[in-house]
Amino acid sequence: MSNKRVAVVGGGAGGFFAAITIAESNPNTKVFIFEKSKEVLSKVRISGGGRCNVTHACFDPRELVKFYPRGEKELLGPFNKFCTGDTMDWFERRGVALKIEHDNRVFPESDSSETIIYCLEKEARKNGIEVFTQAAVTDIRRSDAGFIVEFTSGQKSVFDQVVVASGASGKVWELLRNLGHQIISPVPSLFTFNIKDGRLNNLQGISVTNAEIHLEDSDFFAEGPLLITHWGLSGPGILRLSAWGARWLSDKNYEATLIVNWLGGEDEQTVLDVIENWKKDHPKKQLSSSPFNEIPRRLWVKLLDHAHLSENSIWTDIPRNLLQRLAHQLTHAKFQIKGKSTNKEEFVTSGGVSLKEIDFKSFQSKVVPNLFFTGEVIDVDAITGGFNFQNAWTSGYLAGKFIADQK
Repeated sequence: MSNKRVAVVGGGAGGFFAAITIAESNPNTKVFIFEKSKEVLSKVRISGGGRCNVTHACFDPRELVKFYPRGEKELLGPFNKFCTGDTMDWFERRGVALKIEHDNRVFPESDSSETIIYCLEKEARKNGIEVFTQAAVTDIRRSDAGFIVEFTSGQKSVFDQVVVASGASGKVWELLRNLGHQIISPVPSLFTFNIKDGRLNNLQGISVTNAEIHLEDSDFFAEGPLLITHWGLSGPGILRLSAWGARWLSDKNYEATLIVNWLGGEDEQTVLDVIENWKKDHPKKQLSSSPFNEIPRRLWVKLLDHAHLSENSIWTDIPRNLLQRLAHQLTHAKFQIKGKSTNKEEFVTSGGVSLKEIDFKSFQSKVVPNLFFTGEVIDVDAITGGFNFQNAWTSGYLAGKFIADQK
């Protein structure tokens, strides 16, 4: 009986993890990785500013899935089988020392992505996996023998099973569409908001520790640090909101109203009470003296101005209706979003193979038997912090184990 042949389309994190898992678990299987570009693991190389944010130290699957705008429900089962602790153990057993940083992101102790790349390439070599670069796949067809995979060189090869680990690739999505899969159209995720508003002028670099933000006329809320930039608003809170509202914002052509509560979850009446008590306790102080230490002074002055108040006025002179206006400005400040900007060099997309067409016990296609997926080729995405890599490790591992265990 001849050895089973498996093609892995894509030489990224998920592709390598699937290939290594197959080869380790079933040495009789011949595994090939085909990467379209000149080098493999390029996303691993640049992740985390070249340090590689391997995963996130969230060890409860029920909490972990909350970081995935697309895939939250579907990933719960897989994470119960292979989670962040399993990823850390996998690398540490292969000689990679890891560390958990203050924000729970996990990095190699070397602070170099080359450590992760070396580990994956070494394991691939050790397990006899053949890796081909500049080997773009141009066609995947079913046949009586399994799959015929064709390459840009014109060469064709037959494989029993195929793992698609190509990431957000329009060309590969088209091949999968031809095989009968529904592809959810990709839209950007994780971006910052372009806002031109006098309240933000000359405040770039100023941040608020914990704001609550809401897209008007939607159910999309987020909270977290907010950063004022040259072009508008950024920071973890904005990125989170952009991820969950990615499709909604795309449909709106990135024009929407953002409501900001600069004081986190504090409601307007509570904020008004604080202001009135401050006025009572500090009647002769100027308005530049604020009861809210969490709001930077320069931002406070801008918000006063927008509420038609002067920082040089005295608290005792301010009537209640203007105090109400200030409380409203602090908890319901409206900003018009007019476009988006990429967050740093990152470009994350929402979209890919429809989740309804995947068996999440094995990451096998429900449409095409013996076709498997790993990583961002499916309609799963996450916020930054190592979560997208964890999806790659988990899907690669479970697909690999299932393939290896098949006769």
